[in-house]
Amino acid sequence: MKGLVARIEELKCRRNAVILAHNYQRPEIQEIADFTGDSLDLSRKAAGTEAEVVVFCGVRFMAETAAVISPGKIILLPDADAGCPLADTVDTGRLRAKINECPEDTAVVCYVNSPVEVKAESDICCTSSNAVDIVNSLGNRNILFLPDKNLGNFVSSKTEKNVILWDGFCPCHMKPAAGDISKLKRKYPEAVVFAHPECREEVIQMADEVLSTGGMLQLAARTKAKRIIIATEEGILYRLRKENPGKEFYLANDNLYCPDMKLITLEKVLKSLVEMKHRILIPKRIADRARKSIDRMLGVCS
Repeated sequence: MKGLVARIEELKCRRNAVILAHNYQRPEIQEIADFTGDSLDLSRKAAGTEAEVVVFCGVRFMAETAAVISPGKIILLPDADAGCPLADTVDTGRLRAKINECPEDTAVVCYVNSPVEVKAESDICCTSSNAVDIVNSLGNRNILFLPDKNLGNFVSSKTEKNVILWDGFCPCHMKPAAGDISKLKRKYPEAVVFAHPECREEVIQMADEVLSTGGMLQLAARTKAKRIIIATEEGILYRLRKENPGKEFYLANDNLYCPDMKLITLEKVLKSLVEMKHRILIPKRIADRARKSIDRMLGVCS
């Protein structure tokens, strides 16, 4: 493995590249990354570098967002099949049909976990950490929130607006159940519960904190709790344990695994740099419109 990592480092320098890794990636991928974090945060960090090439170790919608934010950079996704079942629940045709069913004053709020074409059709984007603030910032009474119904339901509990939910969900975040949390709390009664807002409402109701992956990492470092139950994809445990050696972390259940997030390997990162693939190319007219919805979000929550 050391030889493989050395070859990646050598090529990264030669290509003037930066490597990004989402918090759900394999530990060895996180170790070689220049930046790890949430998807939008990673794209913004890459945009602030002088790198000409960005190797995005995540899934397609993340690499698309990086391409929108950094149009002058070459964005590579090491595995072309790294997709997102949640993002796949929405496309422009179905979105337009749904918009036609909504009241005229409806604003379309698009979670970043969505295809770039859908971002281009939306009024404003949001992340899991700023979704409530984004919805409350809008003057519209009616909000079409897509594609994650669980995040949308969480937002609806924090606003007076009429939130119309898209029927999409993350298969991984649907797996934890209230019974899983109860079982762990019986075993570790002093443990606190961190849940991602893509989880089901029954899990959200049992959580001490509802947080994005970035929020979990930040609060884990600050909290006095020594035991923390985590309801999100298992990849985050690597950073949590590495950065908090005096604390114990437990997954809400043993099956919180996203196959798409684990498709990228060191071999694929090396091949991506050798062959400069798989490059993310977005038509300018779509990228420009998607950038507007992202910029609107950043104007509210920079």
